[in-house]
Amino acid sequence: MKVLITGGAGFIGSAVVRRAVAEGLEVVNLDVLSYSANLENVASVADSPLYAFEQADICDGERVKAIFAKHRPDAVMHLAAESHNDRAIDGPLDFVRSNVMGTAVLLEAARAHWLSLEGAAKAAFRFHHVSTDEVFGALGEEGAFTEETPYDPNSPYSASKAGADHLVRAWGRTFGLPVVITNCANNYGPFQFPEKLIPTVVLRAMEGKSIPVYGDGRQVRDWLHVDDHADALLTVLRKGRLGETYCIGGDSNLRNIEIIKILCAHLDKLAPANVKHETRIEFVADRPGHDFRYSIDASKLKQELGWEPRTPLPEGLEDTVRWYVENRAWWQGIRERGFHSERLGLTPA
Repeated sequence: MKVLITGGAGFIGSAVVRRAVAEGLEVVNLDVLSYSANLENVASVADSPLYAFEQADICDGERVKAIFAKHRPDAVMHLAAESHNDRAIDGPLDFVRSNVMGTAVLLEAARAHWLSLEGAAKAAFRFHHVSTDEVFGALGEEGAFTEETPYDPNSPYSASKAGADHLVRAWGRTFGLPVVITNCANNYGPFQFPEKLIPTVVLRAMEGKSIPVYGDGRQVRDWLHVDDHADALLTVLRKGRLGETYCIGGDSNLRNIEIIKILCAHLDKLAPANVKHETRIEFVADRPGHDFRYSIDASKLKQELGWEPRTPLPEGLEDTVRWYVENRAWWQGIRERGFHSERLGLTPA
């Protein structure tokens, strides 16, 4: 099978690329190489005869069509997206362009390619759209998102991803394009760009800086190791029922402040400083529209396709901290390119 993976130089996309190549799939990595993408993330497979790279913007219809014509993929896994909530507050139209318009352009190119196929190749083709649990809005103290949860996005980012989800379903129902959608929990693990919570905490602590905690830190997230997510995505690609949605969660629900304190404890062992890292915690103004709690019920995926998360959160967090400690060159290169985990998204409501 040859799979076209969009956003394959990003955090989740690169994990999928690495795993897909390891499992013997041919991979075409289509990535525009925006600020958060990094070809170092796929360096371990870059020389494989199973891997090819194409630098392109998914909004460039002619370029995307040419890539389909050149590589003739058997499937598409669409992960390319603007994804940072804080950045979406400062520049929402960039998210609408990439996540909504980019998805529509990609769907049209995929549809034209699919219609050009015949027989078994056409029957086997599928378009797998990778989305987020944030499209469902916020939960209260109880409950969990399922595939039946109504959409209720609260941020420019989640609204743009919800729009993309709806487009994928529309292309499936109107044009018959064979599609499947997944909505995932918060990912963590190696190679995550240091604008998200976990790498921000780890890197700022290692640099002797304050550790920002939004609001009171009581927001709850379901944490999913990126390698488990990659495994789930490839499982859905191969075995998921067309036209269906699958929620992917890690069965690991903790408050942000709890995650931060666990990270600090690991840092005290793996990167000790002259003070306990927890003393660097600083409570700051909350993000506008910050959802209180996300949690995913992944029963459908587990029961239908036999997938289970394999990485316990305590072990995964320790391994993630260790990776950043042992791979300073990777994140210091990001620092040298000008990103210092500065606060974004403080535009007044």
